[in-house]
Amino acid sequence: MAKRDIIVIGASAGGVEALTRLASELPSDLAAAVFVTLHFPRSSPSVLPRILGRAGPLPALHPVDGMPIRHGHIYVALPDFHLLVRPDVVRLVRGPTENGNRPAIDPMFRSAAVAYGPRVIGVVLTGNLDDGTGGLLAVRRRGGIGVAQDPVDAMFPSMPSSAIDHGAVDHIVPLEQLGPLLRRLTTEEIPLPTRKDIMDDAAREDAFSAFEVDAIEDPDRHPGQPSPFGCPDCGGVLWAIDDGELTRFRCRVGHGWTTEALRAQQSTSLETALWTALRALEESAALNRQMAERMRHRGADHVSARFTGNALQAEERARTIRELLLRQRVDTADEHEGAAVPLPVPAEPSA
Repeated sequence: MAKRDIIVIGASAGGVEALTRLASELPSDLAAAVFVTLHFPRSSPSVLPRILGRAGPLPALHPVDGMPIRHGHIYVALPDFHLLVRPDVVRLVRGPTENGNRPAIDPMFRSAAVAYGPRVIGVVLTGNLDDGTGGLLAVRRRGGIGVAQDPVDAMFPSMPSSAIDHGAVDHIVPLEQLGPLLRRLTTEEIPLPTRKDIMDDAAREDAFSAFEVDAIEDPDRHPGQPSPFGCPDCGGVLWAIDDGELTRFRCRVGHGWTTEALRAQQSTSLETALWTALRALEESAALNRQMAERMRHRGADHVSARFTGNALQAEERARTIRELLLRQRVDTADEHEGAAVPLPVPAEPSA
């Protein structure tokens, strides 16, 4: 018989507070290794190991690539590196981003599922959008346990809500009950897993996250089917992956997106394009006004009128775009207000 001794935890907005609370609840003799991915800007330093180490009895650290896995330790993903769980060791890889994040939660969850199967407990905590849902589905498909923080208890409920809505969890608990639940799950005996090299989408995507060239260059190993959408990161064709009711996307070089994250990124790209167009139109209007005035002083009224017409046309187009931007920003504010939780906004970045 074996026991569940691999705990993978993902969090985003509100995650520092939630992880700190959880670290304080874990016992010093925990017979499991804990792996944590929290979304951080790639260029920002992380002091999360220091925070978690002070909060509870378990030592927390940023691992180095190839570090052996030991029970009773918390391994925290470094900014700008995916944390991948391999048999007996930790890997740090600057692989393709997922949902625009590196580190991302799904690569860690999938890698643990592929390496350890039913010995894995996956936990999704507070955060925006839906990172973690696909990885948690992979954990459960390979016999592991899925856990989500109760969305009512979460500072930002989107991530745990997504995992619950897509049937990726076995347990839904408030944060105060999560520590005792993990202690109990790690003491339960489970049938000894038989080592099998299963070539499913989880294994294929794990190879992409690890930036394995053989997998990337072999079209037969690419998960999913080509879609009509382009990758926001590189412009390549996105392949659609049907994961039950969850549809995800991955491009040829490995950038991964969920539907919600892709929609959010497309909205951001659209706003950027609109601001660029607005700037170009404002500059065009100003230049045409300047040329119209110059031609008027030279007595070339016909040419001046043409430049004035061009300026009026650019100003009208700019006005239309400005109104669209204003309406878009109001709509976005309304969406956030509808999903808001009456708790303070944390200092760490949101997903």
